Amino acid sequence: MITLIFANGEMAIGEWIRPYLQQATAVIAADGGTRHLHKLGKLPDLAIGDLDSLTDDLHQWLNDGQVTIQQHPPAKDETDLELALIHAATEYSGPIYLFGVLGGRLDQTLANILLLTHPILAKRVVKLVTANETAWLVTQSTKIIGNPGDIVSLIPLGGDVNIDQTTGLEWPLESEVLAFGLARGISNVMTASTASVAIKDGTLLCIHTPATVR
Repeated sequence: MITLIFANGEMAIGEWIRPYLQQATAVIAADGGTRHLHKLGKLPDLAIGDLDSLTDDLHQWLNDGQVTIQQHPPAKDETDLELALIHAATEYSGPIYLFGVLGGRLDQTLANILLLTHPILAKRVVKLVTANETAWLVTQSTKIIGNPGDIVSLIPLGGDVNIDQTTGLEWPLESEVLAFGLARGISNVMTASTASVAIKDGTLLCIHTPATVR
């Protein structure tokens, strides 16, 4: 069971997104993320948020498609993406993939990335996906599937991270600390088709970028 959430940030529309749509069990539009799905010709199962970013045409498209709409007041504590994540985590099992999360205002971009640490997502696989990169949290271990030359960046979130061991990376780490606020973990390089990261404690943001977009 795979859930896709589309937010209102920047997103390159292309064939790269089709495999995700084909595998999806549920598709959620977080307010203005509806515009991306409209361009893809894919109706969401749910549109959620205050819906202040929707044009009349998008409203009509959702209504014509009999899409379930969960409208919230503009004066709320959660962002539209946060509401979508809470709904997905509550209603569906399996991985959650986020699209249209980056770009636009810096505050929203940072908040969107940090939503990966939301308590309701603990022990869930949640990945932020763009046409060129994939990002996710590591709290124990992870495996990166790619190609030699791909970039892997390991960024501590919320504090220092004690690394147990990495494999398949040009600059290996073993029993070392990646300090929060320092950039040491940026731009490591895969030396094989698979790399791995295991940590003792802390939270890492792992970002995988194919060599073709270096």
